[in-house]
Order: sequence, then structure tokens, then C-alpha cells
Amino acid sequence: MSHVAALSVPVPKPAHVPQGVVYDFDMFGDPAYLADPHRRIFDMVETAPPVFWTPRNGGHWIMLSHAANFKASRDVESFSSEAMPQAKVQAMLKMLPPGTPHIPQPFPINLDPPAHTKYRAPLQGAFSPKTITALKDDIRARAAGLVAAVRDRGRCEFMSEIAEPLPVQVFLNMLGLPLDRQAEYRAMVREHLAAAVGNDTAGTVLRLQQIAAVMRPTMLERRETPRNDIFSLLWKTEIAGEPMTIELMENYGVVLFIAGLDTVMNGMGLGVRHLAADLALQDELRANPKLIAEAAEELLRRYTFTVPVRFVAKDLEFEGIPMKEGERVMLFLPGADLTPSEFPQPEQFDLKRENKVHIAFGGGPHRCLGSHLARVELQVLYEELLAGLPRFRLDPEKPPKFHGGHVIGVDTLDLIWDV
Repeated sequence: MSHVAALSVPVPKPAHVPQGVVYDFDMFGDPAYLADPHRRIFDMVETAPPVFWTPRNGGHWIMLSHAANFKASRDVESFSSEAMPQAKVQAMLKMLPPGTPHIPQPFPINLDPPAHTKYRAPLQGAFSPKTITALKDDIRARAAGLVAAVRDRGRCEFMSEIAEPLPVQVFLNMLGLPLDRQAEYRAMVREHLAAAVGNDTAGTVLRLQQIAAVMRPTMLERRETPRNDIFSLLWKTEIAGEPMTIELMENYGVVLFIAGLDTVMNGMGLGVRHLAADLALQDELRANPKLIAEAAEELLRRYTFTVPVRFVAKDLEFEGIPMKEGERVMLFLPGADLTPSEFPQPEQFDLKRENKVHIAFGGGPHRCLGSHLARVELQVLYEELLAGLPRFRLDPEKPPKFHGGHVIGVDTLDLIWDV
């Protein structure tokens, strides 16, 4: 089962798009996609062109194959992360009347090198393997507590009771934001991501301003009274010799807030759904917990869940296909990690698979900054879930519900076990 979502109205095919690369797919509303996302993705890998144009959601390109994603993600001169060139953005901002509230820009995710490199550098230390390893005991304690809270009930709705609070609490703690406002923050992120299907620029600006506003008091407090959190770290940072400003802090804050409070929980839901359907795998991992790290990587490959957007930076030909400047491109990483030429029998979860070098976290300069944190959270969750619960399985009376979009995931995942 899935949420019901209306298919977007198809638009006419541009003249330069060859008919042979047109494939009808709505990444937000395709019924089969919402019923079982990765089953539909594997069907596309088998039936759709490796790079195709879809008439849905205003018309855009989808990089489906591993080769196309690998190449495009590294070619930042052809495929830009800037919906509008920064020079033009800055010129427009200077034209706004004095006193206009700051419009946050999600730095550095919406920038191309060299600006991207400059603004990403201050965050590297906060997400380094050493920093994340130091958080592992806290992550484990939170995971164990959430599992213990549901153990005696014999059932739980995994997404709301474990998958959401675990990474959200960890990230709020990293940012220094109050945990008692978790529900409010998550509601804001859900609203922002749900609106991504449209092209409401004014609405997007307003939502980003609202997100920045809820963080601003904490940001300003950390400027005066630093603590051991990311906001405090950023206040100590200079960008190309210039001191940090509240406007730059808000630019950083909105992207950290949105990514940190949503992305990983979707990977947890997809991975645990697989475990709940594969009792033999559960038994194997309980008998040999050292295999959990390998299982976590194969689950990331099998159920890759992010779909970054790029923009064609200039008229070009890619994989023999003409593309025009300004067209949107989806790096469909879930398809990349189900490509048969890269992963034999890709639809199979194979704990002994030789090649587990997936691109679930993307590639090139925009490779996910939080990949170390995500890996630790996923691995610790699986360890604590398998250690703290008996064999858990899907509730046959309440099938999972899914969502599509730029981050694929499970909305509800009801688990049961014997007590």
C-alpha cells in the first residue's frame, strides 16, 4: 500500500529530445513506485533507457544507469548544482529594497566549485570519521533506549517510534538545538519536502526563512556563549579570511536542518523493512554480529534512497543525447546501484557480494558530507535492534506505506514479534 498521489500533467516533448529516450515516469506520483519503490526502480532499470527524459513534473532528465550517474556527478562544469548562477542570484539580492529579510540559501549544497569547496571546508571537521566515532556511544545509548521502550509490547510503528527520533535527536544535539522542539522541527521539514514537487519559488523562500527563524535564537546565543556543537564551531570559522555572519550561519543552518532531520531515517526504514522480511538473515546476523557492518553496506546498495538534482549548465551532448542549458537532471542513484552491469543480480541482497562499492552517498565534490554519520547510525541501529528484539516481522494487517521524491522512504512500517 502507499499514499495516493496524483500524477503530474505531462508536458510536450522538446524538439531536441529524441523520441527513443522518452519514458513516462513521475518520481513523486507513479503508482507502482509508491507501492514498492525499489521494485519499480528495478523494473525501470530493465525497461527504460539508461538516460531518459520524462514529461512529468515539468519535464526533466533522469540519469538511471550507474555509468551515467558516475560520470554526471563528477562533471560539475556540465551539470551544475546551481538552479540559478550565483552571480545572477547575488545581483538580484542586491536589488532588493533595504530592510528586506535575509533569504537563506542552502550552502554549500547549491553551489558549484570553487565556491562549493570554500563553503564546504568549515563543515569537514564536524562530520569527520574521528568526530563521528566520538558520538558512537551516545548514538548507541539512544538506539538501545528506543528499542527497550517497545520490546515488551510485541509491536511498534518503527518509523515514528525509532527511525525518526534516533537520527533527529542525534542531529539536534550536534547542532545544539533543543530536543523538546523535535516534533515542531520535523513538521517544518516535512512541509518543505512535500512542497518540493511544485515550482513555488515564493513559497520555498518563505519556508527557508521560517526554518532559519526557528534556529536564529540558538545561533545568536552560541555566538556569545559557545558550546560543543556545530553552530559554535561555525562562529569560530572564517570564510576566505572573512568572519562568519548571521546570514552565512542561516545559509548553513537551513541545509543542515533539512538534511539532518530527514535523510537517514528513510535509509533505516528501508533497511529494517528488508530485515523484517528476511528472518534467515536476522538469524545469521544475530549469530555473527560482526557481519552487520557488511549487511549495512549491502542494504545501502540495494535500497539507495536519494535523488539529487542538477541543472544542465550549457548546451551539450551526453551519452549521445542532446541536452539544453537550464534543463533539470535527476541523479537517480537508486537506479545506479541496481545496474546489472555493475552489480550482478542487483535485485538480490547478497551478504557475500564482492563489489559493495555503491554510490548511495553520491559522487564527486558533492558526495554526502554526512556519510560517516549515516553509516554509524545505520550500523548501530541494526546492532541494537537485533540484540534487543526477538525475530521481528512485518505486520500482515498493516503493510508499509512509502513516498517518492528526492528522498525515497517508508512512511509507516509496522513490526510485530513474539513476547
